[in-house]
Amino acid sequence: MLSPAGLLLIRHGETPLNVARVLQPADTPLSPNGLAQAGLVARRLAGLGLAGIVSSDLPRARQTAAAISDATGLPVRCSALLQERNFGDLRGLPYDTLAEDPIASDAAPPGGESGAVFRARVDSAFAWVVACQREFGGLLAVVSHGLVIHAMLARHARLPDGTVLPARIANTSLSRLVAEPPHAALLIDCCAHLDAAAADDRLALSGG
Repeated sequence: MLSPAGLLLIRHGETPLNVARVLQPADTPLSPNGLAQAGLVARRLAGLGLAGIVSSDLPRARQTAAAISDATGLPVRCSALLQERNFGDLRGLPYDTLAEDPIASDAAPPGGESGAVFRARVDSAFAWVVACQREFGGLLAVVSHGLVIHAMLARHARLPDGTVLPARIANTSLSRLVAEPPHAALLIDCCAHLDAAAADDRLALSGG
């Protein structure tokens, strides 16, 4: 039986620019399919006895967290620490047309974050969500973004032996960690709640 305490890392629902493979401006909202996905993940979480919800303050994450809030009656606490990596002046550009891959690069794009600055922020974000979990007790839903969740899993979770992180974190996927160090991963990138009509688009961009 799973411990009732822990962290549930949840990527936001699909956006139109995920599907178009465009690095997203901060104000990008969910697509109709993303709203459907948010409703489905909210239904899955409604019966888990969540203790709290925290979220990135970007609209696509806040909309996803709002669906979970509606299903559970819990308020949402937002933090800019959980925002996706900032790609600065590259936001709004088609990812596949760029001469260099900004997601893989450690260099800071004009007006954006370097890889090192982003990882340091992710470390601060993870410390913050662990502190929130201790405050709330029980199971904490953490709604964030693909690169943030991937970095949290890579840097702060103990993965089962032989497990390799997926390159891409799916829209509304769940990853569950034990609350206490070394934060064993009990579930990684699970989309069992999505039906065929709201399935994750595996070609959609995860990050940015």
